Amino acid sequence: MKRILVWFFILSLSFAAARAQDDATQQQINELNGRIRDLQETLDVQKKRIDALEKEISDLRDKAGGSGANADDLQKLTDQIQDVDKKRLADRELILKEIEKLGKVGGPTSGHKSPPAVSTATTDNSTPAAGPQKGYDYTIQRGDTLLAIAKAYRDQGIKVTTDQILKANPGLDPKNLIVGKKIFIPAPAQ
Repeated sequence: MKRILVWFFILSLSFAAARAQDDATQQQINELNGRIRDLQETLDVQKKRIDALEKEISDLRDKAGGSGANADDLQKLTDQIQDVDKKRLADRELILKEIEKLGKVGGPTSGHKSPPAVSTATTDNSTPAAGPQKGYDYTIQRGDTLLAIAKAYRDQGIKVTTDQILKANPGLDPKNLIVGKKIFIPAPAQ
């Protein structure tokens, strides 16, 4: 009886081991089936993308092959561009006229348009050996630059350069003009 029990015990252990092995095998098979399904779904998605790209390429080839822009379309586009350019030029002219009007309205109050009268006095900025200089006194205003001041005088027919203004005003810093400070603008040699 002991033998039968031993055999029965061995048989039940082997049966349990076989059953556990079957369960592990079944689990691996199920896992592999899941992976195969995932791969199949991925392949289906890739196939759909490839089909869509092939269709898009085919459509682009059809458009490029014969159904693209023709001469009439290009002429219409050219006409539209010319119309836009005409409107741009008309707008430019209108803007320039408006700027001119604004310049006339602002006129002499800007300080650059009408330089002060000629003075013959020697200023603190001139050298004593040179004697009296002919020129103009100018009061620096907000937003002035030496270039703008020189240009305003040139616009009035007085030929002066920024270098001449700097030489006539020693110590003047062209990058830091002080509003309200008087400077001397030399008159051109006659």
